Amino acid sequence: MTRVRVTAPRSPARPARDTREAAEESEVGQVFVRSLIRSQLRLALVVAGGFLLILGAFPLLLAAVPGLAETRVAGIPFDWLLIGAGIYPVIGLSAWLFIRTATRNEARYRDLAEDQ
Repeated sequence: MTRVRVTAPRSPARPARDTREAAEESEVGQVFVRSLIRSQLRLALVVAGGFLLILGAFPLLLAAVPGLAETRVAGIPFDWLLIGAGIYPVIGLSAWLFIRTATRNEARYRDLAEDQ
């Protein structure tokens, strides 16, 4: 029995040359990689900070509006609904924003690495 290695064909969207190799070849490439890492870290911190701010705003909203915590919707306390179900759209929006922006950062890096 022989082993078969299955690989995906290279798509035209991918550069023919590995961008990591380009980064290792020159100081300019290393600067590009460091810049990409910094921008991805900054993005992660901004998205995580925004998520935590919104998450912290939920209890503040309940404390600031009197009677809101005692309100019931279909027999379920509103604060449970807000914290239990209201957080999922925030998680989804944060993830979508992060992925979209991270992809854009990586595309910019690839464009710069290809031009080099």
